[in-house]
Formats: sequence, C-alpha cells, structure tokens
Amino acid sequence: MHDLLPDGEDLRRAVKWVSGNLQENPAQPVQPLVQEAIFKFDLSPLDAEFLIRFFSERTEA
Repeated sequence: MHDLLPDGEDLRRAVKWVSGNLQENPAQPVQPLVQEAIFKFDLSPLDAEFLIRFFSERTEA
C-alpha cells in the first residue's frame, strides 16, 4: 500500500502532521515531533533532512 502513494506524499503528510501537532500545542518542542514524524511516515534520508531543515528554519523566524 505504501508504494501506491505518489512521490513526496509521505513528506507532505509528515509536514501536515507536525504542523497540526504544533497548532494544538505550540509550546511543545519541535525537534522531537520532527523525529517522530520521520519514523512514523518512514521518510527517506533526503526527505528527513528536508523536514528537519523546514521546521528548524521555521522556528528561527
């Protein structure tokens, strides 16, 4: 079933999942959520790196 998703769909789901969790509880630390999303959505190393950078840059702003 996992292989039927279009390329990048897991990454989009991971971004949405982390963002949703942060909306519910903005005070929670971002990096543990990102690490959980990497495993939960079985991201490739490249997608994992993107997710880490995306949320680290977002929290610095």
